Amino acid sequence: MPGALGLLALLLAWELAGRTVFATSGVVPPPTAISAQLFNDGLDFYWPNIVTTLREAGAGWLYGNLIAVALAVTFVQIPLVERALLQLALASYCLPVIAIGPVLAVLFSDDTPKVILAALSVIFTTLVGTLVGLRSADRTSLDLVRAYGGGSWTQLWRVRLRACLPGLFAGLRIAAPAAMLGAIIGEYLGAESGLGVAMINSQQSLAVERTWGIALVATALSGAAYGLTALAGTLLTPWAPRVKR
Repeated sequence: MPGALGLLALLLAWELAGRTVFATSGVVPPPTAISAQLFNDGLDFYWPNIVTTLREAGAGWLYGNLIAVALAVTFVQIPLVERALLQLALASYCLPVIAIGPVLAVLFSDDTPKVILAALSVIFTTLVGTLVGLRSADRTSLDLVRAYGGGSWTQLWRVRLRACLPGLFAGLRIAAPAAMLGAIIGEYLGAESGLGVAMINSQQSLAVERTWGIALVATALSGAAYGLTALAGTLLTPWAPRVKR
């Protein structure tokens, strides 16, 4: 209830500001005007762009997270590799995607640059969450597996993978909106369709309400992706501690 009241208060303040403070400039239209534009544009405008962006973000999210999990497992099983590759993973996280986007656009075609940018946006976050989870495995359980003749791979399969799931899902839910952002930035740098392209076209045509509408749709999709991933984590890791609200 407090959250709903806060959202309602925000919308009312936004509506008031849009009709008074920003009425002349028009850079911040009221929510009612944005909603009307959303309704007028309809699915014929939004659906093709949403599908394109979700396809790029989903592919980047999948590939990036697979790479992150594979690296985390490799680091735990072969610590010597971690010393070299972890720094590369950190460098990829620190490198601004806007800086490498034009290079990728020259090297690749189709959706590949957008997918790569989405993947780069998620690798480090999931890598850290998975790595911490794998190393948080119960020491007694690991010793018990070793006492029965199990090696490091048996420990990984029997103990570490289960222990890493809460950390893995923590990384996955943060990675979901990050992948959306990476895909949209990639579309900004060159694409034929997608929410990023639609936003650029709206900005160039000074369609302020449509620009805000596209931004809100992208935000809603990112929030939905975060929420679905968090729900999956809750259902699949019922033993993990939860933060009480």
